[in-house]
Amino acid sequence: MATANRSTRQWQSLDRDHFLHPFTNFSELNAKGSRIITSAHGAYIEDTDGNRYLDGMSGLWCVNIGYGREELAEVANAQMRELPFYNAFFQTAHPPAIELARRLAQIAPGDLNHVFFTGSGSEANDTVVRTVRLYWSLLGQADKRVIISRTNAYHGSTMAGASLGGMQFMHAQGGLPIPDIVHIGQPHWFKDGRDEDPGEFGLRMARELEKKIDELGEHRVAAFIAEPIQGAGGVVIPPDTYWPEIRRICRERQILLVVDEVICGFGRTGHWFGSDYYELEPDLMPIAKGLSSGYLPIGGVMVSDRVSRVLTEEGGEYAHGFTYSGHPVCCAVANANIGILEREGIIDNVRERTAPYLQKRWRELADHPLVGEARGLGFLGALELVADKATGAPFDKPGKTGLACREHAFDNGLVMRAVGDTMIIAPPLILDESQIDELVGKARKSLDDTMASTA
Repeated sequence: MATANRSTRQWQSLDRDHFLHPFTNFSELNAKGSRIITSAHGAYIEDTDGNRYLDGMSGLWCVNIGYGREELAEVANAQMRELPFYNAFFQTAHPPAIELARRLAQIAPGDLNHVFFTGSGSEANDTVVRTVRLYWSLLGQADKRVIISRTNAYHGSTMAGASLGGMQFMHAQGGLPIPDIVHIGQPHWFKDGRDEDPGEFGLRMARELEKKIDELGEHRVAAFIAEPIQGAGGVVIPPDTYWPEIRRICRERQILLVVDEVICGFGRTGHWFGSDYYELEPDLMPIAKGLSSGYLPIGGVMVSDRVSRVLTEEGGEYAHGFTYSGHPVCCAVANANIGILEREGIIDNVRERTAPYLQKRWRELADHPLVGEARGLGFLGALELVADKATGAPFDKPGKTGLACREHAFDNGLVMRAVGDTMIIAPPLILDESQIDELVGKARKSLDDTMASTA
């Protein structure tokens, strides 16, 4: 392979000269040089210098079945030879897209029996905006255009996706959000409600939705969108009271419920979807990432019978789509990935055995002097790093300690992500107990190294 012909420094030079990375401070990266990843197997990745890392982030929340599954390579190879590409425009279809759509309808919650395919989660959330507004327009309620989301949410980085998200640093670049997208508070108990009973806090945050609907007028509000657990926002796990109240409000107020499963879907919570865990029945459900375990880019929006019926029976042309909607190779690989999850009982194993063990071990890190809270659910975890453990007070320079901890983790052979001063994990679903012990041990050493280096 070409990796054998160039040194790390040579790769870094080419990278610096030509490759613009996502979500990157280019001056910092160019001064340091990229970490060049060349191979991966199971739960581990390796770089050009031979360093091996336990990938505590599943790539980017997505490599659920782990790296190096030959079956998926073989499926892609066979599909490329038979039908490498054809579009789904002009009243055409192909077996891989149809088969995947059928399979997704079988595993999705509620009556989500239809899917619109996209190339990513960001495209899926763009599709959500178009779809909910079209839905209400076809029902003669064109004024129902406003979509309510949450602060600190992440729904992608396209214009519509970033607008749905509630991250101010993204909104500052590009004049976002686009019109008719508004935000309410997030159910982040540690940061926003530690002086409150968690149950009462959950109800109060959910009822912000009702207040916002009253403020805007129900006749204007089209949908509420939220992740079951906020991922990129720092693995924000809502109190148990939160989702039942949200469900009630959407039902009583005639608001479409959009549950963004791009991160939580395909086993991350120990269930097929976070909606299964929280007993939700979304009207629309964006998916991506674990759909193909990241092996090929594919996403989609699962659509309920209620919404699909209006689109297909009340409307004319649905003027929306992408060249790669339902790409045959991506669909074939995604279908095979779902087959592996089913056949090998990976999600059942997570729910019944490995997730309880991971959460038990992860919460042991709460005793560390730097940790204000250790929380998690399924194969998701977060550590809140604080300046004062007794009060939970943050650091004077937000984010500096988190970045230091992330770098120490890399030095210790662990990929852990920093969201400000929150350290987060979302490892491949295939981890066994010994690898969970390895992850927690390396996380603790990274905390120790961070404390020593910042003292």
